[in-house]
Amino acid sequence: MIQSAGRSIEVAPRVAIPLDEIAWTVSRGGGPGGQHVNKVSTRVTLVLDVAGSPSLPGHAKRRIEERLASRLTRDGRLRITCGVHRSQAANRREALTRLTTLLTAALRPRPKRVETVVPASERGRRLEAKRRRGRAKRRRSAPGDEDG
Repeated sequence: MIQSAGRSIEVAPRVAIPLDEIAWTVSRGGGPGGQHVNKVSTRVTLVLDVAGSPSLPGHAKRRIEERLASRLTRDGRLRITCGVHRSQAANRREALTRLTTLLTAALRPRPKRVETVVPASERGRRLEAKRRRGRAKRRRSAPGDEDG
């Protein structure tokens, strides 16, 4: 959720990132588009320094670094590039939305796994299938072959 009054994005309960911690760069978008795309910088790149962010608590940093490891640079920066829209403002909104979605998902606690017991009937089916396979393999062996 993007807060306009506090100028921050809330990514989890009691975890908000001020917009001034986000670095922006703009560039010309690629692909077809004619004259407009060749002269206007509409592609937006958002960079958040996760490792150096003072507003992220330690546990949040660790969880983000663990779950978004493939998206972080070596120095702990999260980079999001957006160039799907024709205007820079729309691409900025889209990049912020992507950032919020990524961080919210990374900070959401995983549900505890509930251990279950395999039912006896299922165990019996599995063992019977193993016996059938064993009998079929024994039938394939050569007569008098006592190794298998």
